Amino acid sequence: MRAAKARRAPSAQRAAFYEEIAPYSLAPLWERLSALVTAEPQTPCRPHLWRYDEEVRPRLMEAGTLITAQEAVRRVLILENPGLAGKSAVTHSLFAGLQLILPGEVAPAHRHTQSALRFIVEGEGAYTAVDGERTVMRPGDFIITPSWTWHDHGNESGEPVVWLDGLDIPIVRLLDASFAEPGAAESQSVSRAEGDSAARFANNLLPVDWRPQRPTSPIFNYPYARSRDSLCVLARNGDPDPCHGYKLRYVNPASGDFAMPTIGTFIQALPRGFATRPYRSTDGTVFVAVEGRGESRVGDALFSWKPRDIFVVPSWMAVSHKAEEEAVLFSFSDRPVQEKLGLWREARGNAS
Repeated sequence: MRAAKARRAPSAQRAAFYEEIAPYSLAPLWERLSALVTAEPQTPCRPHLWRYDEEVRPRLMEAGTLITAQEAVRRVLILENPGLAGKSAVTHSLFAGLQLILPGEVAPAHRHTQSALRFIVEGEGAYTAVDGERTVMRPGDFIITPSWTWHDHGNESGEPVVWLDGLDIPIVRLLDASFAEPGAAESQSVSRAEGDSAARFANNLLPVDWRPQRPTSPIFNYPYARSRDSLCVLARNGDPDPCHGYKLRYVNPASGDFAMPTIGTFIQALPRGFATRPYRSTDGTVFVAVEGRGESRVGDALFSWKPRDIFVVPSWMAVSHKAEEEAVLFSFSDRPVQEKLGLWREARGNAS
């Protein structure tokens, strides 16, 4: 028996059909296919620059007069992408925010399935504790809170301390996999001396019978001093990459993979006067200026930045950097997830 031959129905008849099937939770793919499967990435995310000293810091300090760290649980101002209003996201897959802890405060212990990074922006002498071990925070340090680990923060110094939070909240939300639990006490008990994890895992050594129990790096503090030294050695011994300058990624020493399973973290140095070629990749990326001054062109936007300024580059949008003076940038993205799914793609120079 021959299949019925499809006919070109009038648009009004098709519209009536779509209305008829809607109550059955049905919809025509052919009306939506071009928006679902696009020829190249299309994102509502927009490039944006947050000026720390002029715009963000005064509001963050004001927040410190309005709510305590204990009351807020985490006193954070969300860096919300202007193209994702109300979504509490800096890109479709990542959350970013600036957290303030004042002298004498404790941000109470809790744990959650979301993985978190802390990049210290201002102040020195606060601590973060992860599963019984504390580490002191210093500007430029990259600190990890792995998924489902107890963590709290405290400030025993005499100055405010601010760090950038990066979390995979949108990814976990997409997968409907969020769990969270408050701690029994404000601060967890310290069961390991500071530097214990670094001694075990950060010196090209591993405990003889140790086997990883999770995909996150067993090191939870990557001090800026070490990262900066590595960049300096690279700069003395070779030419910069045309698109990145001198760029390194933070790794899990037990596997060689990214330090976090859902968030890739990077640090790069740009020599004075160096201008990168345009570069784009599918992982939308958040950048923090650590040292120096420069400018970055993101699509049609041009951002001039200085230390502690933060900007976001949406997926597949061309970015190029120029350093007015020697500069260092820290960045994070969802590249590990994209690579594991076989989705990550880049284009260097003017390639498309």
